Amino acid sequence: MKNVLVIYYSQSGQLENIARKIATPLLNSNEIKVQFHEIKLEKSFPFPWNNDAFFGCFPESFLQIPAALKPVSEEIMKTKFDLILLNYQVWYLTPSIPVNSFLKSPEAKILMNETPVVTISGSRNMWIMAQEKVKVLLKENKALLKGNIALVDRVGNLISVITIVEWMFSGVKKKYLGIFPLPGVSEKDINESSKFGNVILSSLLENSLDTLQQKLLGIDAVRISSYLVTVDRTANKIFNKWSNFIITKTESRKSWTKVFKVYLLLAIWLISPIVYILHLLLYPFKIQKIKKEIEYYKGIN
Repeated sequence: MKNVLVIYYSQSGQLENIARKIATPLLNSNEIKVQFHEIKLEKSFPFPWNNDAFFGCFPESFLQIPAALKPVSEEIMKTKFDLILLNYQVWYLTPSIPVNSFLKSPEAKILMNETPVVTISGSRNMWIMAQEKVKVLLKENKALLKGNIALVDRVGNLISVITIVEWMFSGVKKKYLGIFPLPGVSEKDINESSKFGNVILSSLLENSLDTLQQKLLGIDAVRISSYLVTVDRTANKIFNKWSNFIITKTESRKSWTKVFKVYLLLAIWLISPIVYILHLLLYPFKIQKIKKEIEYYKGIN
């Protein structure tokens, strides 16, 4: 009997659906015992979000400042796991505060020490740099990263900004104004994600987790947009300056957060289209470098 731990944090329920769908083949196996751990904060974030909370958590989120968590159950802590499925979402180009807090916790150091891990992200579209940050945290916990699955909202970048924001602030997953596509990872992609669980199950039972990522890539577990990689990297540099500036403010923090909000909207609607045009113009001159980057980000090294 092999033990598998599924870790997740979910506000809207989307990531929990993904976590459970991918885990379905393992749950149906008589050779696997699956346990779930839902990360819970001592002080929860609101859902649906409000303006102050959504933009107010930016500095702590980007700077990866941990928050207090409710403890992991004793049953989980006393179990030695053969595999951990770490499900996370992206906040401000960074693993969400709850997931980041868990990865920096003493419990994570115990559970993940010398334990194979598969990372599973559900995001709007930019997850590359967040995954790089997760890799660092896993390494600090001496975890063994064996695979990565990235599920994203497949609609256009600017359209997904509108639909996701509407969802986060209304709490209702619907077609905005009746004409926009549904926000988030599509139901089709979620329902079909059990295929990843089948591959994980067979690799675990065959003790062949070292080749898992190649098998996952063969069934479309990761798609890379070179344009979004460029945007992600550039935005990380900008967010670094903003977050370090705002975190030092006390009395004027709310005011500067409002300024950041205006800047963010301008960057999304004015700067990102310009970056896209420049990316297209420079693409032929950087094609070899881009190919190498795509191969790297598809992998787990």
